[in-house]
Amino acid sequence: MSKPSAERRSVADEFAADITDTDAAVVIDPATEKAVAAYRIATEADVDSAVRRASAAAAGWANTPPGERAEILLKIADAVQKRAEEFAQLESVNVGKPIAHAREDMAWVWDVIRFNAGAARASVVPAAGEYANGSTSWVRREPLGVVGLITPWNYPLLMGAWKIAPAIAAGNTVVIKPSELTPSSTILLADIANQFLPEGVLNVVLGDSSTGRALVAHPTIRMIALTGDVSTGKAVAASAAQTLKRLSLELGGKAPVLVFADSPVRETARDLVAFGYSATGQDCTAACRIIVEDGAYEEFVEAYCDEVAKLRVGDPSDPETTVGPLISERQLDRVAGFVDRARKNGANVRVGGKRLDRPGWFYAPTVITDADQSDEIIQREVFGPVVTIQRGSSDDEMLAMANGVDYGLSASVWTTDLARTMRFTRELDFGTVWVNQQIFVASEMPFGGFRDSGYGKELSAHGIDEYSKFKHVMVNPELSN
Repeated sequence: MSKPSAERRSVADEFAADITDTDAAVVIDPATEKAVAAYRIATEADVDSAVRRASAAAAGWANTPPGERAEILLKIADAVQKRAEEFAQLESVNVGKPIAHAREDMAWVWDVIRFNAGAARASVVPAAGEYANGSTSWVRREPLGVVGLITPWNYPLLMGAWKIAPAIAAGNTVVIKPSELTPSSTILLADIANQFLPEGVLNVVLGDSSTGRALVAHPTIRMIALTGDVSTGKAVAASAAQTLKRLSLELGGKAPVLVFADSPVRETARDLVAFGYSATGQDCTAACRIIVEDGAYEEFVEAYCDEVAKLRVGDPSDPETTVGPLISERQLDRVAGFVDRARKNGANVRVGGKRLDRPGWFYAPTVITDADQSDEIIQREVFGPVVTIQRGSSDDEMLAMANGVDYGLSASVWTTDLARTMRFTRELDFGTVWVNQQIFVASEMPFGGFRDSGYGKELSAHGIDEYSKFKHVMVNPELSN
């Protein structure tokens, strides 16, 4: 097994390009619209080279004892933590995330790396024993081999850690492609990790959708883990079917938020504003689709709009900023289009509903009421600072409205009624259901969706299982002497 080398070429150097190069992927600060970096787009040959490096390292890493893998992961976590402010600044500039929020994200990054260090050493499989024909059986957990990881632009560092940590903890080698819009923190993460990992275990390719397609289609890759939109997930699934790759797909959501009259209405409204506009609404678990019990509807809408008015939109580097820009001009156009069509379709724009006249891709925090359940604004993921509020007359109606979309990633219930809590946590068809809270996750618990939100689990021991294969060994002792 090769040892890590401090002289290894950095990812940024490998894919360096000039900002003026028309063929380069240019990284833009969404708050200023100014270019901050540029990278060469990885070709099919680049992808093949990265896969070959990963394949060459696969056997040695697979045979590295879990305890040794864990020690390396812990060193990576410590190194990332020491450079937390540098990572936060990168995320803030690259994603447009308010610096206060970027700093809050950091602890989740090294926590998930440390969790997977421990999970690598705690395989839970059936006990060895005699289950049939007098033979002795046991189960081997083995890595898949080379896995391909494709991460999104909204949480590039955190999603990178969510995928890299369990993949290498399970003994796989990795080729990761971050979004071409937000590669900066992944580049730093990989350069830090490769100070401790053997050569070839963690590889990065920078590029656009053509690079992603080459990664998915490569015959040596045994699994693709993707966080992206539904259309991308379907395309990846179709391509992966040609080589029968394993898939883990997290494809976004349209989270229903069920607010009942027995909850403290104004406090709930305050909390839900924070959960609705965090990351400028560019969060697949954002509290973006609120359904309020009829008896509390008017009070809630008033309180909610009052709280939205307090949000501070502006420079992400300002610690007082609570809402930053959208990631790109394309995303700004997409969000504006959703709101314009909702308005034309008869919905009421209570707050916001416009682009902001300033440099950067800013859109005003927006609240929409009076939309029908079948409207696009209710049914499709906007992925921006836009929240809808609907009225529900009964538990049955609100449950039907909540489940009445194609997505199934996350939901929340705001109530003090235990019986209602038990019913809704059982009948809501979503991979995560929060009660009187939203967005929070724990490394020890699984995360992943149903239906159009994809399949597969991240976090928890299930995350290690996603990147593992299980082999049943059955031995007849009488013929083994």
